[in-house]
Amino acid sequence: MSDEETTTLSPAPPVRAEIPHTPTGASRAQAWTRRLVPLALVLAAVNLRPAITSLGSLMKEVTGGLHMSGGIAGVLTSVPAFCFALFGIMAPRLARRFGPGAVVLAGMAAITTGLLLRSLAGGTVTFLAASVLALMGIALSNVLMPVIVKRYFPDRVGSMTGLYSMALAAGTSLAAVTTVPITDALGGSWRRGLGIWALLAVVAVAVWIPLARDRSGNETPARNTPAQAAPALRITRSGTAWALACFFGLQATGAYITMGWMPTIFRDAGVSAGTAGLLLSITMVMGVPLGFVIPWLVNRLPRQGPIVVALGTCGLAGYAGLYFAPATGAWAWALLLGISNCAFPLALTMISKRSRTGAGVVRLSAFAQCVGYLLSIPGPLLVGVLHDRSGGWDLPIALMAALMVPQIAVGILAGRDRTIEDEAGVGR
Repeated sequence: MSDEETTTLSPAPPVRAEIPHTPTGASRAQAWTRRLVPLALVLAAVNLRPAITSLGSLMKEVTGGLHMSGGIAGVLTSVPAFCFALFGIMAPRLARRFGPGAVVLAGMAAITTGLLLRSLAGGTVTFLAASVLALMGIALSNVLMPVIVKRYFPDRVGSMTGLYSMALAAGTSLAAVTTVPITDALGGSWRRGLGIWALLAVVAVAVWIPLARDRSGNETPARNTPAQAAPALRITRSGTAWALACFFGLQATGAYITMGWMPTIFRDAGVSAGTAGLLLSITMVMGVPLGFVIPWLVNRLPRQGPIVVALGTCGLAGYAGLYFAPATGAWAWALLLGISNCAFPLALTMISKRSRTGAGVVRLSAFAQCVGYLLSIPGPLLVGVLHDRSGGWDLPIALMAALMVPQIAVGILAGRDRTIEDEAGVGR
């Protein structure tokens, strides 16, 4: 048979008609779902601190009602850091399996349930168990916030980090300033004053339900290119990762001591309960404007050391004021400590800046937050013990000021212009 005959008898390749692409119902639903992400981030962030600051505002009433000693109250203020370290490390694995949206949804549901159960607790053990449930939800969401920002908004990391940092600060300050008035309006019961915050978490649950089913933004490590593969990155060999973890831990120590004990410090100095709660809200609300400004600055400065030094200096000045004249200059000290506490949005933004890939941000976020929160556990507990032993606040405040010095040092190291991939030799 000739070549010509062979060619003639061979079947012709099928002709594929070009079909114009039109959005399907599924793609339209997906696009609509993704538009919810900014709102969902804000609602999740608003719910990440009221469980803690509402308790700080009513600490005297809760400890009295449940007959807690100062040491047990110190344990209670250390529980957030312990839970964040313990449960936060689970977040990357859960996110790979179920998707970040589903894990954050579960976190919001855990916050809702824990707050409700805590308001019904009849004893210290039950109260602690319910608090742990709520804090577990907060821990999972804490770790995944930078991850979701990096995946959905890779070109707007600074602005979106600023958005949810502002929302987090707003939720924190809102709980601090309104918990006591709400409690009074509800008959003076600390149970109602704490339980009312579950309603805010319910709203977040509703918004995160559609996002839990959206897997389009999930750039999981398993799907990454070889240069992005997470197993090739040994994060424990990165000095920057360790510096960032220590910086995160020291700023968390100061933040949770402030949220847990500052209202009590002011009240013991003669400030009324309502004013003490307002002072705490002033401290927390500073994160609203600065939570946006600081990420903006981070994106424009190759090194973040100057920001670290400025925030640390404000912290030292605030603690000095608390030591020498806690009631006289209360508003100034609250303002200075609020500026200092904005090391939190700084740390979050540096997490996103210290890695080139989505997979790296997942691992760095989990590492820095889990190790950092683990390091922060002794601080609030030690403050409670020192207060019990000394009968005053001079020693605890001196401890807070002393911890600010290493925070500045490791913050300068964490703020250097380098990535964990550079140090690990990945992606070269």
